[in-house]
Amino acid sequence: MDWAGWALFGIVATAALTASMITAQMVGLTRLDLPLVLGTIVTEDPDRARVAGFFMHLAAGQGFALGYAAVFAVLHRATWWIGALLGALHVAIALTVLLPLLPGVHPRMASHRSGPASTAVLEPPGLFGLNYGVQTPAVTAVVHVIYGVVLGLLLQAR
Repeated sequence: MDWAGWALFGIVATAALTASMITAQMVGLTRLDLPLVLGTIVTEDPDRARVAGFFMHLAAGQGFALGYAAVFAVLHRATWWIGALLGALHVAIALTVLLPLLPGVHPRMASHRSGPASTAVLEPPGLFGLNYGVQTPAVTAVVHVIYGVVLGLLLQAR
């Protein structure tokens, strides 16, 4: 496995995912602003949160890219379609496990159980992120499959 390739291509794939998510938000397909959600874990200021969240997302993307690269190494091959399958698995876990658990650890996100006295500024994403729009699951699935395809193609070429 080309570990230097993993480091570079993980950033490229994460940038593709993030750019796709931001574009989807800007055209109104979803209200999910992942850099804002992540960044508000560490700061209340929305502008600073988006910057911090962007870098937090890049770091998380590197971690996931390492996992994808490890799977490719175990399989002794990297292809776009294996990357797409890994992206589908990745998004299934993100939408059904990670997003619904986020209100339990996020200091500025309400939960379904927080009452009217809550000072949270972010609404909980809910199962599949549906609280951020009905198209959010589809958008999130597409961008994570793109992430996997990009990684598969780039690591295959090495």
